[in-house]
Amino acid sequence: MRIADILAHESIIPELKGTTKKQVLEELIDALLKHKPHMNRERLMGVLLDRERLGSTGIGDGIAIPHGKLRDLDQLVLSFGRSTPGVDFDSMDGKPVHLFFLLVAPETCAGVHLRVLAKIARLLKNGSVRKRLGKVTNTEEIYAIIEQEDEDF
Repeated sequence: MRIADILAHESIIPELKGTTKKQVLEELIDALLKHKPHMNRERLMGVLLDRERLGSTGIGDGIAIPHGKLRDLDQLVLSFGRSTPGVDFDSMDGKPVHLFFLLVAPETCAGVHLRVLAKIARLLKNGSVRKRLGKVTNTEEIYAIIEQEDEDF
């Protein structure tokens, strides 16, 4: 499965406004709701905050991949957001996060969910990809980079 196959253009935020973990999660959820309006915002926020309490999804190098599972979801959904100044997300390396992917999966698809998480992590561990994503200014450019680099993994 390709990242570009589950990332809708309307679920990309070129510049996040939030300055806290909760505000960023709210924005990323709202971006998902543009593509999947039937999702329950409050329930999803609860799932994500519960996951964050287990350990931050800020994996270091300016990257966070918050994720969770919902019972009534029929397919994987993904949103992306970028914060130029960075957000304190309790990352493993203690540094601010600039690039966020929010992944939500149906409760019944553990294997695919884990493979997509690993694929996103590999994509963003590439320093040149992170640098390119940090420089672009609009949804189309962000999507094009993800789509282009998605082929390599």
